[in-house]
Amino acid sequence: MTARRLWAAVEPLHAAVYFAPETAEAAKVAGLRGYWMGYFAGRLAPLGPVGPEPAAAMLFGFAPAMVARALPDAWSFAAPGAVVGSRIEAVAAALRPVVGDVAELDELLWRAVDACEFGGRPLAAAWAAVPRHADPVARLWLATTILREHRGDGHVLAAVHAGLSGLETTLTHIGDGVITRSDIQPHRGWSDAQWDAAVDRMRARGVLDAEGRLTEAGRELRRTIEEDTDRLAAAPVEALGADVERLLTLAVPLSRALIDAGVVPVPNPMGVPRP
Repeated sequence: MTARRLWAAVEPLHAAVYFAPETAEAAKVAGLRGYWMGYFAGRLAPLGPVGPEPAAAMLFGFAPAMVARALPDAWSFAAPGAVVGSRIEAVAAALRPVVGDVAELDELLWRAVDACEFGGRPLAAAWAAVPRHADPVARLWLATTILREHRGDGHVLAAVHAGLSGLETTLTHIGDGVITRSDIQPHRGWSDAQWDAAVDRMRARGVLDAEGRLTEAGRELRRTIEEDTDRLAAAPVEALGADVERLLTLAVPLSRALIDAGVVPVPNPMGVPRP
């Protein structure tokens, strides 16, 4: 699916924000304490001083207790608007030495963004409301962020429609070999007891086998969720038409450069490969 190819092509450009030392330092300077407070505050700041319950619902794959260790405390250290501004400037500084001239790619990405519908997509809608920066690299990062949150929100809708929780959805990724438990559990905050209980539920449902791999029914369930995710992310691709191939041609080398330079590691908790 072209929508999935678009995600793989631009996700590393967005994901630099999670790994670049510039963004970690910006969060520290803003007053946020520790990596995860910076992560949760940085990702959710366009929504305003959101609390842990709606934050965990939107982020879906994170244990609520992990989110609650960062929110709402983060907002007592840094205002959401200040977090947004410092985050964008920091990730642009991290990207700039790698990406070079992005004018044409920036234009294509914003054409894709302008085609997005935001009903039922709170994270994407919040980032879409952030003013577009004058700096082309910062503007490009914002566009990739809106597109990835648009797809991500759609993925949550597809998984919930399939009757899965956030942790159960993660288990389908592991069962399909996309990531491993050791790759993802430390980054999502689920206890061993919570994790093992979810595995038991998925086995009882016939989604996982005794080794935690997807059964035939599990593969069909995952295929349905991914196809629904692609369908819900199709509007930007359809709006670009044949120009989507030009976008991919421009974006893929930049994403590869970020990965090859070690800015974005592979494997990673997002499960994004080197495009």
